[in-house]
Amino acid sequence: MSHLDLQSWVELAGRALQGLGAALIAPSALTLLMTLFGSRPQELGKAFALYGAAAPAGGTAGVFLGGVITQYASWPWVFYINIPVALLVLAATPAVMPSGAGRRGSIDLTGAVTVTAGLAAAVYAIVRAPETGWGSAETWLVLLAGVALIAAFVAIQSKRREPLMRLGIWRAPNLAGANIAQLLMAAAWIPMWFFLNLYLQQVLGLDAFASGSALLPMTVAIMIMMIVLAPRLISRFGPKPLIVLGLFALGAGMFWLSLARPDGNFWVDVLPASLLSAVGMSLAFIPSLGTALSSARPEEGGLASGIVNTSYQVGSALGLAAMTALAAAHGAREPEDPVALTNGFSAAFLGAAALAVVGALAALLILRTAPAAESAGSGDQPEKAAA
Repeated sequence: MSHLDLQSWVELAGRALQGLGAALIAPSALTLLMTLFGSRPQELGKAFALYGAAAPAGGTAGVFLGGVITQYASWPWVFYINIPVALLVLAATPAVMPSGAGRRGSIDLTGAVTVTAGLAAAVYAIVRAPETGWGSAETWLVLLAGVALIAAFVAIQSKRREPLMRLGIWRAPNLAGANIAQLLMAAAWIPMWFFLNLYLQQVLGLDAFASGSALLPMTVAIMIMMIVLAPRLISRFGPKPLIVLGLFALGAGMFWLSLARPDGNFWVDVLPASLLSAVGMSLAFIPSLGTALSSARPEEGGLASGIVNTSYQVGSALGLAAMTALAAAHGAREPEDPVALTNGFSAAFLGAAALAVVGALAALLILRTAPAAESAGSGDQPEKAAA
């Protein structure tokens, strides 16, 4: 095995461990929010707002600081810097984390392995399709294997006494619709970040530091919208109108980004469209997340948290894989040609816009209209929400 092969395997193993850590942390954090604030809808709305704002803030901080570190140190330090941060968090956790009661039960390892392998195979098939061809036997065999594994997971869950995912949870009103909204929102939003950064660097010629800085206005807009405006709008209008409007606005922002020019500039081609996308994301994220969590029974809050996080992460992976294939098919394979790159990135933005619009239409047709309190938002009717 060559050094390059070994390095690739080490990087893949590291990313797998990161994914494992995220799979443990994110549902636990949401479950903790529901446990601490579930009986106080107004406080829960604030907690969701802060949780929702923390993700883009952390993501932008990572992109921004990654640009600084890459430019003034070297790219491996992008990974090294996380080690002391993780150690500090671990040291602080016992002092700030409330204790919780555990529950004994079996772990559905067969179900976990089956669904993980199925989703990984589906993503791998889509990622590899531009190289192997969409009509190749390899692409379709791997994709069919992924579908078969997911079908096997569903069969396993229907027969186990303590399944990883109780299938009956999907009968809860609005759970499916909220998760579809989260999946398609992520499938549009994550590719936008990826290709916008590439456009800034490869077409507009910004360095890593400047391209990271260019994303700051969008992050500030998201944080203000999620913390200040979104909870009030949920309280007044309820979750469904905001989810639908937010996804439509996200799609409009993506479409605007698809009009970016090879000889464009940040102020005309990036800033206004990215701010519109940020507004759409801010409007849709908190109500769809709250609806997904509040749709389940209280004792299944952890399961609902795991499902909605999986929906978002799967949407992110599939959306990025599909949009990468779309960009490559429309010219993004030519790194020295700004016109070809812009054409490829524009195709990816258009594809992401289409996903956001599909998510808006799905939310419009599937979600039931519900008052804000039922979406775990910041409603003014705590008695009704508690009931």
